[in-house]
Amino acid sequence: MELTVYSAAWCRDCREAKRFLSKHNIAFNEIDIENTPGAADELLANVGKRAIPQFVLDGKWIQPYKPGRGFLYEEMAALFGVSNM
Repeated sequence: MELTVYSAAWCRDCREAKRFLSKHNIAFNEIDIENTPGAADELLANVGKRAIPQFVLDGKWIQPYKPGRGFLYEEMAALFGVSNM
């Protein structure tokens, strides 16, 4: 499994997503859209907006949160096969 997380230091949802991954020992590579040239444009090209966090799991783009709802704990726990406790 190869997981990349597109994020930014100022993003609260990004911090929560990375906390979830770390808590469950899920390895990931991080791309900070503020410090990686072209990363924001890559987001736009793949998801149609510059919304973060975004996961890229084995080449598939996944939005792990919903505006107004926050991080999708249940859905992400099911996706990664971990307990949401």
